[in-house]
Amino acid sequence: MSDPSQPAALSVEELKSGNRAEFARFVEAYSNQIYRLGLRILNDPQDAEDVLQETFLKAFRALPEFEGRSSLSTWLYRIAVNEALMLLRRRSPAAVSIDAEKESADGELEPVQVVDWCCLPENELLSTEGRRFLDQAIERLPANLRIVFVLRDIEGLSIRETAEALDLTETAVKTRLLRARLNLRDQLSGYYSERMVETKRP
Repeated sequence: MSDPSQPAALSVEELKSGNRAEFARFVEAYSNQIYRLGLRILNDPQDAEDVLQETFLKAFRALPEFEGRSSLSTWLYRIAVNEALMLLRRRSPAAVSIDAEKESADGELEPVQVVDWCCLPENELLSTEGRRFLDQAIERLPANLRIVFVLRDIEGLSIRETAEALDLTETAVKTRLLRARLNLRDQLSGYYSERMVETKRP
């Protein structure tokens, strides 16, 4: 069965056989996504470039052993995440790993108070400043939550694909994704509540 998540022109068999022209197409197809993922995790363009290079280098070496248990794209994301985490740990040994957080047995979360944004002009929500604050809010997420959020909500992987890429259960992915969204909602609530107060000032 063909992999719907990868470009139709790519042939897994050709990639596994070491076809360099096919690998070049593979790199072209996924370079932007892998660079963007590295940048979101590490917040550094040079580190993201390093992740990009190492990801495809390791993928090229490992392709002959690719068994197809997950899609080619999910497999590549997993390599990229591991590379990014290695750089993150090297830069900050105390950084939380993707599997360090233990989910509670009941999965309950603390309630989050959210202000009503209904009266804020839409152009404010979409402003350059608003997008910049959102990017900064994502950067402030703990690494294990940020990676799940980036893969699922920014890169568009499914819950199953995200779980496969991170070697987590789907339940763990759902829990961390919810925590990430609540964290961001909390940060954005504070930001936009201040903006609403400013807009009401004479």
